[in-house]
Amino acid sequence: MIAIIDYNAGNTLSVQHAIEGLGYKTQITNDIERINQADKVIFPGVGQAQSAMNSLKANGLDRLIPQLKQPVLGICLGMQLLCLSSEEGNTTGLGIFKTKVREFPARDLVPHMGWNNHTALSGVLFEGITTQDDFYFVHRYFADCCAETIAQMDYINPFSSALNHKNFYGTQFHPEKSGKNGLRLLTNFLNL
Repeated sequence: MIAIIDYNAGNTLSVQHAIEGLGYKTQITNDIERINQADKVIFPGVGQAQSAMNSLKANGLDRLIPQLKQPVLGICLGMQLLCLSSEEGNTTGLGIFKTKVREFPARDLVPHMGWNNHTALSGVLFEGITTQDDFYFVHRYFADCCAETIAQMDYINPFSSALNHKNFYGTQFHPEKSGKNGLRLLTNFLNL
């Protein structure tokens, strides 16, 4: 079973539809035991960092997530909350990825929204995917590049479009909204 973490941040249903379309059973849940027992965990997110973190704390998920041993995929805000901190709401993150999330400086050019490809990518999430393949982005905040960056994109400045540390993965883009390329990435994650 694939657990999709429910913490009052949007996007859970579109993630569920994408995963179930690939033939997997899912459950949208904030139940600690069910998340612990899942084969894989997806940490989606659309929303505001501080309110999302408050919701995680209210359910004890802020303590659970860093202790998970199975593969975990953070998407968009989910990935950002796995970082050290975010400028959005001056939010302390879960500290999995050793990088900070900052706001794009050129406000007239944000949010960064639309289909883009990468300037560099590596790792198992991107097997069968090239730098020419497009993914769907929509965000005002970005994770700085760091040693855990496995995909990079340039928009105003270079940023991490995907991160990996041990069993934790994150994408700034939305694979569930990225057509065949996103489904390929989700399949790679589910095959870990």
